[in-house]
Amino acid sequence: MTTTIEQTTEIRKQQVDKGAHGLYLARKAISRGLIYLLLLLGSALYLFPFLWMIQTSLKDLSQVYIWPPVWFPKPLQWINYPEAWEILPWATFYLNTVKLAAIRIVGTVFSCTIAAYGFARLRFPGRDFLFLVLLSTMMLPGQVTMIPLYIWFTKLGWVNTLKPLTIPSFLGSAFFIFLLRQFFMTIPHELDDAAKIDGCGFIRIFASVILPLAVPAIGVVTIFTFTGSWNDFMGPLIYLSGIENYTIAIGLQWFNQSIGAHMPRLMAMGVVALLPQILLFFFTQKRMIQGVTLTGMKQ
Repeated sequence: MTTTIEQTTEIRKQQVDKGAHGLYLARKAISRGLIYLLLLLGSALYLFPFLWMIQTSLKDLSQVYIWPPVWFPKPLQWINYPEAWEILPWATFYLNTVKLAAIRIVGTVFSCTIAAYGFARLRFPGRDFLFLVLLSTMMLPGQVTMIPLYIWFTKLGWVNTLKPLTIPSFLGSAFFIFLLRQFFMTIPHELDDAAKIDGCGFIRIFASVILPLAVPAIGVVTIFTFTGSWNDFMGPLIYLSGIENYTIAIGLQWFNQSIGAHMPRLMAMGVVALLPQILLFFFTQKRMIQGVTLTGMKQ
């Protein structure tokens, strides 16, 4: 009799445990579904402007300003793309933008890796103080130095050239130096000691030990520099005045003023201008996310 009661109690306990476990799984599935639903809604919200740009670029001009809006243009006006491309020298704008981005990437990577290596691996008097001074420059708004820099570059004869937009990149960037320094601090110092035993100096250690291990961080710097250069509007607007030196950002603004209210053609060139960044994002999104985590590394 006692054995039967114990067996019944054990069976009920197992049933209760199964029910609690099933309830836990159901709650977990519901919460996860709600999270995915919120992420889907957020993604749709952020994608809507881009999708609207694409469908506007395929509309006829008569379909742009009507209400209710035309969500699926019929017929698709692919002719907007070649017609918009022929109005301005977009190939020149693309070439100038690619050239600007390439020089900035080389200058930023070269200068920032060297400075970050010095702050992270070398010991010299005043190192921490200089690093604090470097970080303090990040709090200085660009509007404060805009006029003095323009006067300086004017006296050097660099206005209406790419020099004011490229040469400063060889002087380093406080944010990227900080990012690379944080990454270099995570590399074991034992590797430096082993290289010194083999007779390597600071330059050889930097080139043969630090740089190969810092490829992920350098990749992040490259991506961010390319994105910033491609989207830069204020710099080219201030220093460039000849059409032969215009970049994509300035070309879009000039195109908007040239064609008046022809929104489909403007959206077509906007899509073309965004294509390199879209491709860059899909191929390097892990690096971009990694860049957020690199800045939070501790010493």
